[in-house]
Amino acid sequence: MVVGKAGENLMKSGFLDKVIERLDRLDSKSVQAQFLRLAQERGLLETIFQSLQEGVLVVDGAGKLSYANKAAEDMLGFAIESAVDKPVSRFLREIDWQGVMKFDSAEWSKLISREIEITYPRHRFLNFYVVPLSSPGKIGGGAVVILRDITSDREQEASILESERMNAVKLLAAGVAHEIGNPLNALNIHLQLLDREIKKLSKEEGDRFRELVDVARNEVSRLDQIITQFLRALRPAKPKLVLSQVEPILKETLTLLRQEIRNRNIEIKVDCPESLPGVRIDPNQIKQVFFNIIRNAFQAMPDGGKLGIALHSSSQYLAISFRDTGVGIAPEDFGRIFKAYHTTKEEGSGLGLMIVQRIIQDHGGQIELVSKPNEGTRFTILLPLAERRVGLLTRGKEDMAGERQKKRESGRHRTIKGEEASS
Repeated sequence: MVVGKAGENLMKSGFLDKVIERLDRLDSKSVQAQFLRLAQERGLLETIFQSLQEGVLVVDGAGKLSYANKAAEDMLGFAIESAVDKPVSRFLREIDWQGVMKFDSAEWSKLISREIEITYPRHRFLNFYVVPLSSPGKIGGGAVVILRDITSDREQEASILESERMNAVKLLAAGVAHEIGNPLNALNIHLQLLDREIKKLSKEEGDRFRELVDVARNEVSRLDQIITQFLRALRPAKPKLVLSQVEPILKETLTLLRQEIRNRNIEIKVDCPESLPGVRIDPNQIKQVFFNIIRNAFQAMPDGGKLGIALHSSSQYLAISFRDTGVGIAPEDFGRIFKAYHTTKEEGSGLGLMIVQRIIQDHGGQIELVSKPNEGTRFTILLPLAERRVGLLTRGKEDMAGERQKKRESGRHRTIKGEEASS
């Protein structure tokens, strides 16, 4: 264990003071017994500190780091062996340590906890508070800093706010759709009446007016589809889960898109093992997911390109990966890719990926997204296997962390989990 001077002060107790006072009156065996007891106490304290989930830092009067437990090392990304006697400001830049160390005993009582945001070694939110090591009436003896990771609390708060926002949007959307739906129905009825009247005209006049009516009908139909898509994205139908094989659904989707594949000059390669486990899914909804992702890949390759589709399974999930050679996703768009009406394509509505996210969330699955501008994008759909279908998809934390680190190194990465779904 590496401990600086302030760390030694932390370990010192009233028991040690008493031992020092009586040292000249103790024989060698008593001294040995007392120091053995002291070592045991110190070891106990070290064990307790190392088992805490909260990070503990000890800073001396000069603002230099003297001690850190394992939790603090993990939170701030350093090893205490190389950090002892280094300015603590190197690891916690959000605190004015020079000002803190000048506080008198009255000012210490005013020091309250704060929340900070850090980006290294991982993006986290931390709550910290500082406790002086000084004895009453003395200052400058150093301080203990207690750190608590509140990232999950922040994420939960954000999830609740998002859920409330989505509920408000649902109510608004339902009202707007109802108000727009009635005029659209009226327009369709009157367009049908116009068709009847056009039939009474001469062929030349009828053709001219019919062309105008067809334009109006197409625009009404397009508006109706936009409203339907929006409502489906906000309030998707509850999936009707049945034990299914994914490969036939994928083949059906590619068959539907066969002509578009030829027109766009897209080369598609499907890599699928001979036998894959079944998953409990709604086949129609999963077909819609495949359709939207594949269409999205096509739109990212306006001059043609390659789309690789790979299927594989593990003990917990079935993965379907779609990798294109398109334009990729710009960093500024990465965080908004699943938002309603966010699109970078002229022919896109901005609802396709939002619908994909909703459907996969309702299936208890995940979406992993990796992209590099001008190099392409990979969407991976993770569906829980039938025997694991409990609405949770839990891979080992160490494996997940390792895979995500590799993906971060290769490009932008984001994971959307089923349990993150808004109600």
